[in-house]
Amino acid sequence: MLAVIKTGGKQYKVSEGDKLKIEKKEGEEIVFTDVLLLDNGKKTIVGTPLVEGAEVKARVLRQGRSAKVTIFKYKPKKRYKLKKGHRQPFTEIEIIEIKG
Repeated sequence: MLAVIKTGGKQYKVSEGDKLKIEKKEGEEIVFTDVLLLDNGKKTIVGTPLVEGAEVKARVLRQGRSAKVTIFKYKPKKRYKLKKGHRQPFTEIEIIEIKG
């Protein structure tokens, strides 16, 4: 079974057993109710905008932070330099079950 879920302002195509990194969430198990599409191989259900009664259950594997992104701004002849860094927190999850 295949589903498209929406979380953290992004959309992910998932199936059972998939592992992916999403925006930071708390808890041991997460239930996604924002399901946009369901496909079981025979029938495809597209939500308008969401599929009613569908949910995807996931288990949290770990919390972490991604690699550092360096932001550097520079204006020539103006003595302006700005250097910043950012590490985005994430949650790695494994899809357990897709209900539709």
